[in-house]
Amino acid sequence: YPWGYDSDNGPDQWHKNYPFAKGRHQSPIEINNKEVHYDSSLLPWFASYDPGAAKTILNNGKTCRVVFDDSFDRSVLRGGPLPGVYRLRQLHFHWGSSDDHGSEHVVNGVRYAGELHLLHWNPKYSNYLDAKRRTDGIAVLAIFLQVGETPKPEMKRILEEINALDAKGKNAPFPNFDPSILFPKSHDYWTYHGSVTTPPCEECVTWIILREPIIVSSDQMAKLRSLSKNAENEPDHPLVDNWRPTQPRYFRMVSASF
Repeated sequence: YPWGYDSDNGPDQWHKNYPFAKGRHQSPIEINNKEVHYDSSLLPWFASYDPGAAKTILNNGKTCRVVFDDSFDRSVLRGGPLPGVYRLRQLHFHWGSSDDHGSEHVVNGVRYAGELHLLHWNPKYSNYLDAKRRTDGIAVLAIFLQVGETPKPEMKRILEEINALDAKGKNAPFPNFDPSILFPKSHDYWTYHGSVTTPPCEECVTWIILREPIIVSSDQMAKLRSLSKNAENEPDHPLVDNWRPTQPRYFRMVSASF
């Protein structure tokens, strides 16, 4: 079923074709300090990424994505709340139509300009699709994008490629990229169990959400908004507001490492 972010096919409609979307472990959620539990047993997390694993950057009409070789454990995330090593498969962004919204998770009522997701899967399962069917199958490292005066220069590399991705279906080679250059200084994080934020919205994700955002410029956010969600031969509609609203937390615990 075609899904998207418009009123006719957007998040309010997803559950009709994707029943998981009405589940009780859905993402994103609002993180509220009053309801967060500090967990002294949470370990630091570590990422060791091989720049040679980066393959392509693409516009799939829903987001800007960078794809990595995940055929063996060459770029991995471990530690934190994770039971083992998870392989990096792709990273992608969510953003708004203006700088005052765009992130999926909300922190104490604040919605950031954007959110970067680094998606990893648990190689104890035979492949990514199998992992998505398991409660411990996926780990997503989430980093907020905040508009400010001193943008993170490391974002440049991704944004330089965006001109080549102006229409849905466009892609470009993206070799030799280590996404850990995008990390903020602090590795403090919140963690909870939730779902993929796009259909089918499987409830397979251990979320690691970094407390410290990275700074981007208004121009950099505008660059993301210059992408089109339509193919070249179709009318041009800007790719904006590709975020899912927050979902009920129900009985879930959000833990903090700090």
